[in-house]
Amino acid sequence: MQPHATDLFLHIRVVMGIVLGMGMTRLLTGLARFVQHPGTQKIYPVHLGWAASMLLTLIHFWWWEFALRQIEYWSFLIYFFLIGYTILLYLLCTLLFPDNLAEYSGYEDFFLSRRKWFFSILALTFVCDFIDTLLKGQAHVALFGSEYLVRLPAYLVLCAVAIWTANRRFHVAFVAASLIYQLSWIFRLFNTVT
Repeated sequence: MQPHATDLFLHIRVVMGIVLGMGMTRLLTGLARFVQHPGTQKIYPVHLGWAASMLLTLIHFWWWEFALRQIEYWSFLIYFFLIGYTILLYLLCTLLFPDNLAEYSGYEDFFLSRRKWFFSILALTFVCDFIDTLLKGQAHVALFGSEYLVRLPAYLVLCAVAIWTANRRFHVAFVAASLIYQLSWIFRLFNTVT
């Protein structure tokens, strides 16, 4: 007897939840270090901004993935893709809060030296988001209008620039604009789930 799509969806959400929970734990533990040991590591606003963005992304990801219930036919490939997507989000969290900063002068030095990894994976998550949206069907894609088709290339270009440049003004502007847009995107298009 084949499992029902609803049962598969619940099973997959549990596995995704475990990986997302690990990412959230990594972020919250990293952020708590600033409170537990003030002055030990200097706060870098860009790093802190991306940590806030990732925390919001993980919370939002769990919310918007409820739309996966619309998928009627599951395959291992879809399951594998979704787990891979959540693993990418987890990797971004580990790139924000490493196990050890001993070889770096602080979070600014660490973040700028690892920006190629961070923004490469971030760009890949936007590609995954596009695939994930397609999986949910054309009606789901249509909800976002033409803005969605501009959003992906815009983020890919910005990530490419962030990989290439260590310019602090660019990085401050990118994370600030990204957070503002992310909040706007969530409240305009994902405030309620039907």
